Amino acid sequence: MRKNTIRNIAIIAHVDHGKTTLVDGMLRQSGLFRANEVVDDRVMDSMDLERERGITILAKNTAVRFHDIKLNIVDTPGHADFGGEVERSLHMVDGALLLVDSSEGPLPQTRFVLRKALDRSLPIILVVNKIDRKDERIQEVVNEVYDLFIDLDATEEQLEFPILYTNAREGVAHRELGDDSSDLLPLFETILDSVPGPEAQDDATPQFLVTNLDYDSFVGQIVLGRMVHGRLRMGTTYGLCREDESVVPSKFSALYTFDGLRRVRVEEVEAGDIVAFAGVENAHIGDTLSAIDNPVPLPRLHVDEPTVSMVFRVNTGPLAGREGKFLTSRQIKERLEVETLRNVAIQILPTDRADAFEVCGRGELQLGILIETMRREQFELMVSRPQVLTRTIDGKIHEPMEHLFLDVPEDFVGVVTEKLSMRRGRMHNLVNHGTGRVQLEFKIPARGLIGFRGEFLTDTKGAGVMNSLMDGWKEWAGDIPQRTSGALVADRAGRVTGYASFGLEERGELFSAPTTEVYQGMIVGERNRAGDLDVNICKEKKLTNMRSSTSDILVTLRPPLVFSLDQSIEFIAEDEYLEVTPGSLRLRKAELDPTKREQMRKRREKANA
Repeated sequence: MRKNTIRNIAIIAHVDHGKTTLVDGMLRQSGLFRANEVVDDRVMDSMDLERERGITILAKNTAVRFHDIKLNIVDTPGHADFGGEVERSLHMVDGALLLVDSSEGPLPQTRFVLRKALDRSLPIILVVNKIDRKDERIQEVVNEVYDLFIDLDATEEQLEFPILYTNAREGVAHRELGDDSSDLLPLFETILDSVPGPEAQDDATPQFLVTNLDYDSFVGQIVLGRMVHGRLRMGTTYGLCREDESVVPSKFSALYTFDGLRRVRVEEVEAGDIVAFAGVENAHIGDTLSAIDNPVPLPRLHVDEPTVSMVFRVNTGPLAGREGKFLTSRQIKERLEVETLRNVAIQILPTDRADAFEVCGRGELQLGILIETMRREQFELMVSRPQVLTRTIDGKIHEPMEHLFLDVPEDFVGVVTEKLSMRRGRMHNLVNHGTGRVQLEFKIPARGLIGFRGEFLTDTKGAGVMNSLMDGWKEWAGDIPQRTSGALVADRAGRVTGYASFGLEERGELFSAPTTEVYQGMIVGERNRAGDLDVNICKEKKLTNMRSSTSDILVTLRPPLVFSLDQSIEFIAEDEYLEVTPGSLRLRKAELDPTKREQMRKRREKANA
């Protein structure tokens, strides 16, 4: 039975095409806020990291009412690294708004999320956003979307999608360009007409699919998901169907439905709605809540496998413990286990060391967000360089491949192509629209992209745009050269002096400003040639009784190069670690003793000879 009082819809798009801004407009025009209420922009981006980076990281849902019909809206991430969030979100909805920029058109992550939606046979509404851009090319973008649907083997019914033209920032939607619409009413009406209500029966056996987890300091773990069939009532015992086919008796301490951005306590929830409950501990994403006497579990969620891993270790540096509150392996392990409960795309694997854990995810960005989140929670740890995960197929090692999309100025096509060919990349397409910018497509091993983004931005003077998409598995492509420059490594503990820094400037780029505390084995700069160099960056000027006419002249130093977390992860080599604390990012060698490092280097050379 179709329930016409509810619509469940997801908004899917590439990063920065305006998903969250459009949701803002829908919330405002649905009458959710008072006329005099002060509301932040991008109100759905609730995490500090989301506001700082301008991207959606976690899938979040809200609800608005339009003509007595409840619209549950799910705002999904636009980056493939957070694909686990997208896949979970699409299990809760019956249709999707596909948002594309009127100038940029469908980009790689648009393809990623659209493929997932088409696989689930969801009806699509195309929304061409930012129609006020000076460089808009609306008709070409619509044609590119049709081409994308055909490329993804869409059915004829899926190709008959409605098209709307919006300016999300102004809160306006048009059925036809230039019509007299002044609000988002056409968008609301199109959603009601094109997206069917959920197929759900209130009198059937209860079936609730656990799709997301949250935590509240007052009620504990909160479980979110879609009520597929039946009803849930307070005071009734239900059965939680786990992955091992066991059924755990469960009772709620609170039952919620959504109204705008708020969770509202209720005594009963109906089928087809997106709801939440508290009081059921140790629920996992993919579990089913059903009747205790005759449980009917739903198919478990399936997400794409991780492709990249990093080692998270206890911080063993000489400066450890000065800034963070959580330092031990037990605390780090417990925090990582909590992350696996919330995020099905993250996996934790044991290592041969008790103080180290291998964390597997979809990409560098996803793992970088996890590290930054732990850092803000006052954790101290060390992380290794990202490594790709391999698999053996027919006795041969295969590695993940990436479909790389680049948009660069014409002048830099040569240098970018040369760098990617060294990393085993192969060009598959080149499009020059005659605007001064060129679009390039490459197929490249995933490990060839580790550390490439910083190099790419340097080569294109910051004018290049880079996106990538997982493109299956292929046979191991062979060795790929990584960082070609060496490191300047401190050979003793102390504080950086201006006198020593001035003498080292011709050796490379320094990372540490004068008075910064360093220790033996800490990386203090990037050398301008291959091979590491141990340096004394704490050396002070010898004092004498003789005065010099130039002794009072100040030493002028170049400002040190300060890396962000993402840049630091890209920079480190395989024999290096990134030390992450709440207040500092330090690069260091895995082995701090220079004598032992030299012995290890000679052993490697002897083994390779």
